[in-house]
Amino acid sequence: MPSVCLYFQVHQPSRLKRYTFFDIDQVHGYEDEEVNRQILNKVADKCYLPANHIMLDLIKEYGGNFRIAYSLTGVVLDQLEKYRPDVLDTFKQLAASGCVEFLDETYYHSLALLYSPREFKEQVLMHREKIKDLFGYTPQTFRYTELIYNNDLAQMVEKMGYRAILAEGADKVLGWRSPNFVYQPAGCTKLKLLLRNYRLSDDVAFRFSDAQWSEYPLKADKFAQWIHEINAAGEVINLFMDYETFGEHQWRETGILDFITNFPREVIKHPDFRFQTPAEVARTYDPVAQLNVPHHTSWADMERDLTAWLANSLQRDAANSLYRLESLVRRTKDSELIRQWRILQTSDHFYYMCTKWFSDGDVHKYFNPYASPYDAYINYMNILDDFSGMLKRPEGKTAERRPAAG
Repeated sequence: MPSVCLYFQVHQPSRLKRYTFFDIDQVHGYEDEEVNRQILNKVADKCYLPANHIMLDLIKEYGGNFRIAYSLTGVVLDQLEKYRPDVLDTFKQLAASGCVEFLDETYYHSLALLYSPREFKEQVLMHREKIKDLFGYTPQTFRYTELIYNNDLAQMVEKMGYRAILAEGADKVLGWRSPNFVYQPAGCTKLKLLLRNYRLSDDVAFRFSDAQWSEYPLKADKFAQWIHEINAAGEVINLFMDYETFGEHQWRETGILDFITNFPREVIKHPDFRFQTPAEVARTYDPVAQLNVPHHTSWADMERDLTAWLANSLQRDAANSLYRLESLVRRTKDSELIRQWRILQTSDHFYYMCTKWFSDGDVHKYFNPYASPYDAYINYMNILDDFSGMLKRPEGKTAERRPAAG
């Protein structure tokens, strides 16, 4: 009996203020609270609130046969608590339904594992506690930032007690194999690996409103038919995408909310199909094979690797400079300085510095609040300059805190 596994990433970074050379040693507040509030309100009203109400209605309508999963970063949870508790309440209602799984990841949606296993583990534990506190739920499934994955990550995650891990079903990893089965990570004995069917996922997340696409317009019955055709050639169809797909990336006017409303009915018209969460999939199916992934993969861009964040010298310099500060940060034992350092770890800051302007250029420009990747780098390094200066400044010599220039 094949399963459809729907997983949604929910994330909004804490955006940084415009920070000039003249602010260094003068201004020590880096987060743009007003922009964070404005963007969260916009996305909440266009996506989170209407989509959550749709999901709650679907769960009620199908009596628990509709099941979904979310990964909410610690950064977006902090913003929801501060600015939109009404939206957070709807996520709590989803948690209470018993039909929703919440996944674990690093609290700050960071690249920490690439630089500091200690920091990685601490952020994961922070996230686990946050999910437990807010939703009364202890996560069983793990997904790393933007589905970054390799063998080493899987082995670490297994030791941390998780039952399943998500990754991109990249062709360069699978070869002739199908993403529509459960695998076991190389070097693991218990952990199950669920792979994103990127073709079907991207049909919704990226191609849905493309009038030039040969399958446009995409309706729920057509999409469900494609899924049903996998019946004899797979056990699970993993549809993983940004939650912002529903109303923000794909506007309501495209019909995306009608699509997701009608989708469950069209899927379960076929008696052999059902919806399951990642943890349920991991319990239901045995691995068909071990999968060896020695190099990092992700769901980003055409390359599906780390180049969205660490391809160029700007990105690598910024990341190396940030993580070199770890010992100094920890020595301060100052909770606010540690929090600021972690806010600067959020992967979006490095994504904004991406200089790939070919097949993926439009994607990077769409999500980039800076005029260019170079502006993003200069702004970030100015902040890092000031932050490192604070760490080295003798106690009591900190400059007066005041707002950054607009």
